Amino acid sequence: MKNICELLGIKYPLIQGGMANIADARLAAAVANAGGLGLISAGGCDAEWVRGEIRRCRELTDKPFGVNIMLMNPHAAEIARVIIEEEVKVVTTGAGNPAPYIPAWKEAGIIVIPVIASVAMAVRMERSGAHAVVAEGTEAGGHIGELTTMALVPQVVDKVSIPVIAAGGVADKRGVLAAFALGAKGVQVGTVLLASEECPIHDNYKNKVIDARDTDTIVTGRAVGMPVRVLKNPMTRIYNKMAAEGATVEELEKLTLGSLRRAVLEGDLERGSFMAGQVSGLIKNIRPVKKIIEELFSGVNEYKNNLEVL
Repeated sequence: MKNICELLGIKYPLIQGGMANIADARLAAAVANAGGLGLISAGGCDAEWVRGEIRRCRELTDKPFGVNIMLMNPHAAEIARVIIEEEVKVVTTGAGNPAPYIPAWKEAGIIVIPVIASVAMAVRMERSGAHAVVAEGTEAGGHIGELTTMALVPQVVDKVSIPVIAAGGVADKRGVLAAFALGAKGVQVGTVLLASEECPIHDNYKNKVIDARDTDTIVTGRAVGMPVRVLKNPMTRIYNKMAAEGATVEELEKLTLGSLRRAVLEGDLERGSFMAGQVSGLIKNIRPVKKIIEELFSGVNEYKNNLEVL
């Protein structure tokens, strides 16, 4: 089994999370230049926006980077073609099954790494030809599954022969070491990068992450089968009150329409959706991406070599 650094051509076994409306060319390039795998998030954008960000990223870095596709995006098929046309090296996927696209991506020499939240999906992705999987625990920010990282990662490791990358709950080198101890070959991080100098979010968003305590995230949408982890604010309280009172999916969607963009672009503390993971409570300052990644792996190899993975 290839290690993640060899597979992706990177210095550190780290993938940047595909954070919709956040992970643009600037952030992806900063992560790539710091030795990780940066990702441009297609989110809900169209194919030509993605093409533009890919080209912009190439102006900012000569290191490998990738694109994350949310497969619920109505433009997913077009974006899948753009990734081939633009000769992107890596694609990660979420919110759907990438199996229909994998043969064409692999034929084009693209490394395919789906994000999964269960053993069954990991096995399915390996059978479909994925090169690796990101096993994301419920501690993560944004759209989540139900299993914790601690429970999910070793169960996935035991059932697939491709590399497993751990996501959810990693914000310092203790989390990185824990991921290796569970059998992962690398980590995916998102929340810790929200508090980076290069992250293109409003200062209110960054400060909300920095000011968060351990109990300051909450999951909305469980009642309607769309769980999302965010930082608490007036909108989350209204949302959960409406859900408890039997609001319809349409009513809840109307409440949250545009809320992530309000958080990212306007820093709207009342009506924004501030997606972030449970590790927000560990993050206390804004740092350059390079410093964040270096500190995540500082001294890790020395300890990693002594780990006895069961």
